[in-house]
Amino acid sequence: MSNTEIPEGYMKDAKGRLVPGHLVKDHERLEDQTVSDILGFAEKLSAQIARFKGHTFDDVASFLDILSEKYGARKGGAKGNVTLSSFDGCMKVVVQVQDSLTFGPELQVAKDLIDECISKWAEGADDRVRVLVGHAFQVDKEGRINRAAVFGLRRLDIDDDGWKAAIAALNDSIRVQGSREYVRFHKRADPRDPWRAVTIDLASARVPEIKAGES
Repeated sequence: MSNTEIPEGYMKDAKGRLVPGHLVKDHERLEDQTVSDILGFAEKLSAQIARFKGHTFDDVASFLDILSEKYGARKGGAKGNVTLSSFDGCMKVVVQVQDSLTFGPELQVAKDLIDECISKWAEGADDRVRVLVGHAFQVDKEGRINRAAVFGLRRLDIDDDGWKAAIAALNDSIRVQGSREYVRFHKRADPRDPWRAVTIDLASARVPEIKAGES
């Protein structure tokens, strides 16, 4: 039963029962109205933000296409990270593409090969390498590998065939599951000032101060 089907003078409770309005306590009626009003504004704002996000990505893509045409590059290619700035250097829009990564079965092969290397090196192995390797293959409560630490192993320049084979397996294990695009906005009053983020999420949004005499 939708709200439009609720008879006048009744309210529907959480079990779907129709309750005469005069049996609903005043504070419950006020709470219901408060939640209804807030959700009404939230749904409109959510739809507005969704439209704004779509327009923002479209505007950035259009600008990049115009830029590509100017320099004779192929239009409509894959869009990566990009920063657009105002002429006065006081506003910028940052678009970031973040890949969602996972690891395939080759990761276990890489771990086995690295363990073999450390065993082979024995006392000659650098303790820092041992710590980094142990940290990289630890899993959290959700069973996820420490991705940053794993990538850190790839930066170690170790001239050993076994190590190189392990890193090759590690590289082959990386899977890109998908990508998400993020857009961030920044302003400042003067090019010498630090950037201030223009936030549109509730967690980071600042409530404006109300000065005396304002309502």
